[in-house]
Amino acid sequence: MPRPVHPNKHIEDALQYAESNGWRIEKRARGHAWGRAYCSGRERGACMFSVWSTPRVPENHARQIRRQVDRCTHGG
Repeated sequence: MPRPVHPNKHIEDALQYAESNGWRIEKRARGHAWGRAYCSGRERGACMFSVWSTPRVPENHARQIRRQVDRCTHGG
């Protein structure tokens, strides 16, 4: 089943970038975050970050997502 599409095009593009680098995106049913992203690392302490649904500046949040993907040292 495909994941739901993020309503902001900049963030959606960044999430697709993360997925192309081996990250897993999970939509959350509750809370302030739209979802979470997990790197492909299986060990404890692997990378994870929240994806916000309505950040103040979506372009900045998209840039942060790409930066975290690029900085991950767990491969992917």
